[in-house]
Order: sequence, then C-alpha cells, then structure tokens
Amino acid sequence: MPDDWERALAVVAHPDDMEYGAAAAVAEWTAAGKQVAYVMVTRGEAGIDGLDPAECARVREAEQHASARRVGVDTVEFLGHRDGVIEEGVPLRRDIAAAVRKWRPELVVTINHRESWGGTTWNTPDHRAVGRAVLDAVGDAGNRWIFPEQPVPGGEGKWGGVRWVAVAGSPKATHAVEVREEALGRAVASLAEHRAYIGELSDEPVESYARSFTEWAVGLGAERFGGRKCVAFELYSR
Repeated sequence: MPDDWERALAVVAHPDDMEYGAAAAVAEWTAAGKQVAYVMVTRGEAGIDGLDPAECARVREAEQHASARRVGVDTVEFLGHRDGVIEEGVPLRRDIAAAVRKWRPELVVTINHRESWGGTTWNTPDHRAVGRAVLDAVGDAGNRWIFPEQPVPGGEGKWGGVRWVAVAGSPKATHAVEVREEALGRAVASLAEHRAYIGELSDEPVESYARSFTEWAVGLGAERFGGRKCVAFELYSR
C-alpha cells in the first residue's frame, strides 16, 4: 500500500463496517502519525432486531465513537441515510463529496462494492451502494463544477484531490497493509466496543468473538501477501 500520504477518510455504510477488517490497518496508520476520520452513511438503526430503531441508532453511534477512539480516530460523522435502504444516486454522491471536500484526504477507504465477498457469499445492498457511490464521489469532489453549492476545499495546506480509494473486504484485493501485534490488539478492542451489536449476533463472549474474528480477518490475505498478517484492499488510483 502507498504510505506517502497524511490524511485518510473512511466512508462506509454502518457503524461496525470498519471494525470487521479494516480497523487494524487504521491502527497501523494512526500509530505512524497519519490522520484518519470516519464517516458513516447510516446510524445503523436497523441492525439490532431487539431494539427500536431510534434507540438502536443512539446505542450504535455511541459504540462507534468508542470503537474509533481505540484505533486513534477522534472524528466520526453520520450522514443520516436510512439503514438497510441506502439508495445509490446523486443525493448520496453529493453527501459523500461534501465529506471528502471537508476532510481533504489523499486516501479514501470504503467497503466492498462488489456483488459478493467471494464465491456465493452475497454482499448487502447498503455496502454495494456506498462502495460504488464513494468511487464516484471522489471524482465529484475534485471537480468544482459538480455540486458547486458546496464550499470549495480550502484551509491551510494544499489538497491535490483524492489520490487513491482503498476498498476493504474486496474479493479482488491488490494491496495490503501489514498488521503487527500492537495494532492487532487495538483492532480487537475496537471491534469489542460494539457490544450491543455483537450480542445480537453471537452467544460467544464479546472479547473472544472480537479476537477470533479479527485474527481470522488479518490471516485471510497471508497466503497472497508474504505470509504476514495484513488487511487487504482493492486499490484504485485517481
């Protein structure tokens, strides 16, 4: 993976999307002094069957803030699109472009936009819609004639536009970030902060679930990427 950048923005569909794989890479990046911010397209309100959507959104927002802090991310924003029925199109592109213009990242991270996770494991509509919209919106953000009502990127320092989009969870991974033990531990703690959500998914204790999943995730790319624990991405250059 390229490392000659300073600012990254992760744009994903739900609270927890970053923690199911990519958070270990974020832990490595922030440990190296890079700045990372998160944008969640939804508040995750449809994610827990036993909770009313309004209460679920409150719980999952709080869990996401706590989770992000574990890997050195202090900025988490929510766009407020409806969980489960995200629509790919101009309104979504507009909101993502505004977030990109606000943060001015060189690297944008998103979730798998492809139809499956590999084989016959079907991906969700929200992931597909957000991933595709991110790939479009980074181009929108660099064109001042698209969504011209939005503030033009400014502030201190220069911004030459997004240079790469890294897609986590893609079955067509091309690059990887090596994950060391310290970052792995932070990623495990980050996933474990999603206690209410994990409790809905599994009867396994939260900490052991978080460790087993994270260790499995960083082992997936080892065979292709030198036998090392890593987070694999499909990388698009801009």
